[in-house]
Amino acid sequence: MSTAAILLALFAAVLHASWNAFLRNGKDRLCTVTVMSLAGTAIALACVPFLSLPAASAWGYILFSALLQVGYSLFLVTAYRHGDLGQVYPIVRGTVPLLVTFGAFFLTGDTLTAYQVAGVLLVALGIMSLSLGRDRATTASIAWAIATGTIVAGYGMVDSVGVRLSGDSTAYTAWVLVIYGTLLPSVYVLIRGRLSLDFRSRDEATALAGGLVAMIAYGSVVAAFALAPAGPITALRETSVVFALLIGWGFLGERLTIRRFAACIVVAAGAICLSL
Repeated sequence: MSTAAILLALFAAVLHASWNAFLRNGKDRLCTVTVMSLAGTAIALACVPFLSLPAASAWGYILFSALLQVGYSLFLVTAYRHGDLGQVYPIVRGTVPLLVTFGAFFLTGDTLTAYQVAGVLLVALGIMSLSLGRDRATTASIAWAIATGTIVAGYGMVDSVGVRLSGDSTAYTAWVLVIYGTLLPSVYVLIRGRLSLDFRSRDEATALAGGLVAMIAYGSVVAAFALAPAGPITALRETSVVFALLIGWGFLGERLTIRRFAACIVVAAGAICLSL
């Protein structure tokens, strides 16, 4: 694997953990994630006129993916209301490859490799470690984080089929972002009554920056996939679990205990094994 691919994957891992820190640190997290979605949607709208339309068979997947990503945003906001970045994020990231592995095993009959068995055990052990001890995550944060990871695994599987049917991965991604960026503000209005934006305010400017960081993180992963096999790139991206813990400690004032650090390392190691 080339040095460029490794650096891009690690860069994406840092950025992915960073935009979650933007969200966790927001005063009004529902507003923050909504404004973040607008940044990606604005870029997608600028690209759509220059792209071909996805195939007709892909539009159901595009809509379903956008709906699931709205659910992901709402569940993630709720999870961060109950727990720290260094607790919630590792559980979300660990749950995704765990569920994808189990899904492949039960739905398609794939056999588990030694790496995957080790990964399942490590992720389970890491999540259990985060839920035990004096500094443990709350039951609510664990439940919401696992539910969030379940949704992420769901739209990941939807996208894996939809993007193949679309005939153009860039067009597929752009339209998912456009619909997602339309639905989430609509849900915000249903919940809050109105969406009033002032991009001169520090909070909303920060949220827009977080949305751009999320877009760059996604672009970095796509660029890395073009240079190296998906398995190793995905594995490197899972190091974002450790970066999230360090960002939470260094910038959000979260506690960095030996137990929490060890648990995050175990979750990251398990996620990496599941990705190989």
